[in-house]
Amino acid sequence: MRLTVLGSSGTFAGPDDACSGYLVEHDGFRLLMDAGPGTLSNLQQHVPLDRLDAVLLSHAHPDHWTELPTLCNAFRFVLGRDDLPVIGPQEVLTCLEEAFGALVSPTFALEEAADGDEFDLGPIELRCSATDHPGNTLAFHMSAGEAAIAYSADTGPGWSFKEFNAPITLGVCEASYLDDADTGGLHLSAAQAGNMARDADVPFLSVTHIVPGQDRTAIEAAAADAFGSEVHMATPHLRFEL
Repeated sequence: MRLTVLGSSGTFAGPDDACSGYLVEHDGFRLLMDAGPGTLSNLQQHVPLDRLDAVLLSHAHPDHWTELPTLCNAFRFVLGRDDLPVIGPQEVLTCLEEAFGALVSPTFALEEAADGDEFDLGPIELRCSATDHPGNTLAFHMSAGEAAIAYSADTGPGWSFKEFNAPITLGVCEASYLDDADTGGLHLSAAQAGNMARDADVPFLSVTHIVPGQDRTAIEAAAADAFGSEVHMATPHLRFEL
């Protein structure tokens, strides 16, 4: 299984980074996980849009999904593609249709996901877990064979990778701020992310969803100190092979 970072900025896109977005691939299946502003441009450096097999959305905050109306435009008016599965909480599916200003069907085939749901996405087994974040926000556990990726989406400290109760090869965890005091309990600091992943026995950690203006080098170092091992800062086009 392979994960490619398309964007790792939180709240809004930074000057050299898109918002949240990741390409997950396995056995020829291509999954776009979150689609924040700027991610479609970066995605096309790795795969043509019409080769996507599914889209997975974590929640309705705009830094995680607002490229989807543009993707619908591309599929409907240029690429002639229908029936792309788009999976996520009902709130974000409703926002998508309202933003598009028309029915997204048959271009997109919308499917609601909720806490505890499980899906088979091609060769990838997906589990959903509600996080500690305003609105209905889902974290995802994606496994194929012995490889497993866990994505925290957005979360405060009241949620952990432990909720999946399953092995994790790579944890992709938000670390929006350097200092605990800045998170407002809605996000994780670097140390909180590192501690959570360590306590969940995650062997390999990448931190993401960094708010522009934060010191990324300091966040990476603080997360690694709490994690007790090397941590990789998510940056556009960084690729993990599992």
